[in-house]
Amino acid sequence: MAYKRLGDILIANGAIDQEQLKTALEIQRHNGNRIGQILMDEKFITEEQLVEALREQLGVEYVDLASEAINPALASLLPKKIAREHLIAPVRSNGDDLYLAMVDPLNFVAIDEAKQATRRRIIPLIATSSAMERALVMLYGAEGANKALEELELVEEDSSDQADVETHTLDSDDSNSAPTIRLVNSIIERAAAEGASDIHLEPLESEMAVRMRIDGVLRKVLSVPKKSQSAVISRIKVIGAMDIAERRIPQDGRANVRVRGADIDLRISTLPTIYGEKVVIRLLNKSSQLISLEGVGLDGQNLDNVLSLLRNSNGVILIVGPTGSGKSSTMSAMVQKLNTEQVNLVTLEDPVEYNINGVNQVQINEKTGMTFASGLRSILRQDPDIIAVGEIRDGETSEIAMRSAITGHLVISTLHTNDAVSTIDRLIDMGTPVYLLYSAMRGVISQRLVRRICPRCKEVYTPTDDELRMLGLSRQEVSKHTIYHGKGCPDCFDTGYRGRTAVFEIMMITDKVRQTIARGATRQELLEVLKTEGFHTLQDDCMRLVYEGVTSLEEVLRTVNSGD
Repeated sequence: MAYKRLGDILIANGAIDQEQLKTALEIQRHNGNRIGQILMDEKFITEEQLVEALREQLGVEYVDLASEAINPALASLLPKKIAREHLIAPVRSNGDDLYLAMVDPLNFVAIDEAKQATRRRIIPLIATSSAMERALVMLYGAEGANKALEELELVEEDSSDQADVETHTLDSDDSNSAPTIRLVNSIIERAAAEGASDIHLEPLESEMAVRMRIDGVLRKVLSVPKKSQSAVISRIKVIGAMDIAERRIPQDGRANVRVRGADIDLRISTLPTIYGEKVVIRLLNKSSQLISLEGVGLDGQNLDNVLSLLRNSNGVILIVGPTGSGKSSTMSAMVQKLNTEQVNLVTLEDPVEYNINGVNQVQINEKTGMTFASGLRSILRQDPDIIAVGEIRDGETSEIAMRSAITGHLVISTLHTNDAVSTIDRLIDMGTPVYLLYSAMRGVISQRLVRRICPRCKEVYTPTDDELRMLGLSRQEVSKHTIYHGKGCPDCFDTGYRGRTAVFEIMMITDKVRQTIARGATRQELLEVLKTEGFHTLQDDCMRLVYEGVTSLEEVLRTVNSGD
């Protein structure tokens, strides 16, 4: 049978045309990369199209790692270092044959190293890189933690002997490290690989549970023996430069760690409970690229409204929502959009989550008297054009922000409220004069984070009568659209969701809205005026994503309070 070239297969499959192949071959002559990788880099093909073409070209079986039940014992056959270096994973074993999932089945160096390490005949299978990353985390992440736990059962450690290190490079494979260190490193590595925002270590009567918040929902991933609880917590305190001897009062710490080449900022908090200290670690990926307005989920009319707000040279723009609704990410995206050499942009943050080049970022430190209110006063003496205040927490900060806005500054801040309309009542309750509100306010952006339906187990769904009733929808209205939900699969931990996006409601302070606020209108009166101005609620935006197949009705009910 004649050998088929990859480019010819992709053209025959309709994935690319002759012109795209010609462009890729020209690039290949300069950089020498594989043609498939070049076509993906140029966005001519998807990874799935490349995998299908390679399968056809090489006659190699495709393995769906999301649905493949991999025996964790296979991790002991192939060293983690080789697996990670070459992006390969053992998935099946049959006698002397070892079936190896590979992103690049033509990587003969990887096959040779795997053959030498395992002393078995290697049968390559092809897999996508995204699925491979997840398989390696599940296969080797659990192995590292379990091995450390087994050793902890045999060794009694004195946590006071740990040395303080300011910058930590985490490696759960370091055999010279104590089991406690390797266990903590493994937990943090897994959280980073899974995209977790927080790690919870919770002391119970007979064990310490380890849970991770992934896509906004906590999931238990590990149990630590009770006798090792103190050593694990002490190790985390050492990483966070905290007092390991003090266990009766809450403590806060922070650390910078490097996990698989990525710089991650850890914010650590302890809280005494009846069974010992509970620890929560927040992970902030400092290596990730800054989020754009489109990246946080803004599009269509929502994006147009935000861009319109950012064109103001003065006034206050507020981003509101509960804790964990993505307000800080949206504010950082807005700051990034406004950041030019022509303006003096200063931020007050607690904590500074994204480092933005060219922006003067100030860290709040209430112990030294650097509060939002005092910091804001100091900034006003620094000739600012734009001020971003991390959060308005009290009436003093609110009033200074409003007065700054009416004296020619553009102020962006966040506030904890349920929705855009209730922001006005919240500010008045803080003691902000009404005349400052209608003079200074330009707009309010309310947001929530909703989970995306997992693409691997997405299926058509028929809403129940209860769901429609709770959302105030008619079956006739919903029947015009195809509704989806996630059935649940190994790729999404059987939740039916993978990843998150934001939903918004944006209250533009037009002249009509300003007059309504000035006369002290009720919430309902303000809402009626807003709807005549084209205002869309959070539920409206959620339903748009439901009809687009991005999220589910169940997620709308979980996320949005529709009881107006």
